[in-house]
Amino acid sequence: MRSSSLITVTPLLPVALVVLVVLATLVAWLGRLGHGRAVVTACLRAAAQLGAVSAVIAWVVTLSAAVAGFILLMYGVAAFTAGRRITPGRAGWWAGVPIAAGTVPVLGVLAAGRVITTAGIVIIPVAGILLGGCLTATTLAGRRAMDELVQRRGEVEAALSLGFGPREAALEICRPAAAQALVPALDQTRTVGLVTLPGAFVGMLLGGASPVQAGIVQLVVLVALLAAEAVATVVTIEVVARGGFGS
Repeated sequence: MRSSSLITVTPLLPVALVVLVVLATLVAWLGRLGHGRAVVTACLRAAAQLGAVSAVIAWVVTLSAAVAGFILLMYGVAAFTAGRRITPGRAGWWAGVPIAAGTVPVLGVLAAGRVITTAGIVIIPVAGILLGGCLTATTLAGRRAMDELVQRRGEVEAALSLGFGPREAALEICRPAAAQALVPALDQTRTVGLVTLPGAFVGMLLGGASPVQAGIVQLVVLVALLAAEAVATVVTIEVVARGGFGS
C-alpha cells in the first residue's frame, strides 16, 4: 500500500523499523550507555500507544469532556515521567507544577488571541506539543539542578555561612547549570529552516497548505514552545531551590 504522506507504507516498513530498533539497541549496548533495554521498551511502548491513540482519537475529538480528559491524561503522564526522572518517591509529583505553569498560560494566550480554536482536533495536538516540551525542560532542569546541589554541597554550605537563605544559596549554585535545559529549544528555534524542517511545517505542506501558511504555523509552534519551556525551566529551578524535590 502506498501513501501520499511523508512516509511510504510498504510491506518492508515493519522490517525497517525492526532493523532501526536493533541498531539503536546494539549501539547503546556496545557503547555501554546503559539504555539498551530502554530503547526496546520505549519503541514498543510508542507503537502500542500510537496504535491506541489512532484507534480512539476520532471519537475523542468530538466530545468536549473526552478532549479535557485526554489532555489531563497527557498532563498526568508528563508529570509522572518528569518526576520519576528527577527524583524517586512522591516528591516527584512536584514536576507537575512547572509543566502546568509552562503549558496553561501559553495555551490560554493562543486561545484568547484566536490563534488556535478550542476544537479537539486542534487543542489536543497543540497541548501535546507544549506538554512534551515542558516535560523535556522540566526533566533536564530538575536533574541538572539536583546534581549541582549534590556535587557542590560544600559551596551551598559556604553560601549559607555568608548569610544567604537556603533558597538563595541553592539558586546561586544550581541556576546556571539548570538554565542549560533551555538550550535545545533555543537551538531549535534559531536553526529552523536552516538545519531542520520541523513536523508542523512539513505536515502543513503535505496537507496542501502554502509554504507561507506552513511557515506561520511552525513559527507559532516554536515561539509557543520556547515560551512554555522558559516558564517550566524557571519554575523547576524554583521548586528545586525550595526543596520541593527533596533537595
